[in-house]
Amino acid sequence: MNTRILVSVLTLCLTIPFAGKAQLAFSNEIGVIAGPLLFQSDFGLRNNFDTNINNQGLGVGIVHYFNFSYRADCNCYTRDRYFNDHFKLRSEADLHYTPFTHEGVEAQKDTPEGQDLRDHKGSSLVFELGMQLEYFPLSIRDFQAGGYKIAPYISLGAHFVSFKPKYSSVQDVPGASPEDIYFDRFLIGDGGELGGISDDSGTTWALTGSVGIRYKLTTLSDINLELRYHKYYSNWVDGLNPDPEFYPPNKYDDSIAWLNIGYIYYLNF
Repeated sequence: MNTRILVSVLTLCLTIPFAGKAQLAFSNEIGVIAGPLLFQSDFGLRNNFDTNINNQGLGVGIVHYFNFSYRADCNCYTRDRYFNDHFKLRSEADLHYTPFTHEGVEAQKDTPEGQDLRDHKGSSLVFELGMQLEYFPLSIRDFQAGGYKIAPYISLGAHFVSFKPKYSSVQDVPGASPEDIYFDRFLIGDGGELGGISDDSGTTWALTGSVGIRYKLTTLSDINLELRYHKYYSNWVDGLNPDPEFYPPNKYDDSIAWLNIGYIYYLNF
């Protein structure tokens, strides 16, 4: 997916609430989310258990919802249309941080290359700003009225992403060359400070998708549990992007899987 498609998704999400105000009047909800994430990157081996367990991060976010089923201006329900009763539009700002280590068979070898991998550490601080359209199979009105306690949903959206990676090695001492310090095949790449290694800040886009549930806590508040996937359209988010011709495991752009829990409050405006 290219940038134009992602921009189109965001534009569609932004225009939906204002296309026909009489039919799509809304109320507002705000909340906070937080939870652990697994960062799929070029550190370690993809689909390796040790890599997935050790390359964990933590994310937090502030969320806002347009609730189309209820009108804050009159404290009344909106017209009973399918869209109003089954969709919400979420905007959010997220911040997450992940430290990286090399895991897997290659890093465990008792060789100079294995030592280079074990000594190579990294991290990435990522800020995201974007929107998702959430679909609730059950009636949002009935959920708000207490008809049932749990409301499942799925969502799809796009985020603008700003990232700042870092890298280091205990072998980085005065007089040592990059070839002495880092895994040689990581030094072959296009665009990095050290070939395929970089600590340059950058921006990209992410496609996001999630599945989750809301639990009705009180009339004006919910607890939210969600599992989300973010696919980044850059391979530099983790600061490591070696040439795949010389390092075949580098096949994919970076991504995260994020499990978060949140608290959502319904505003009276």
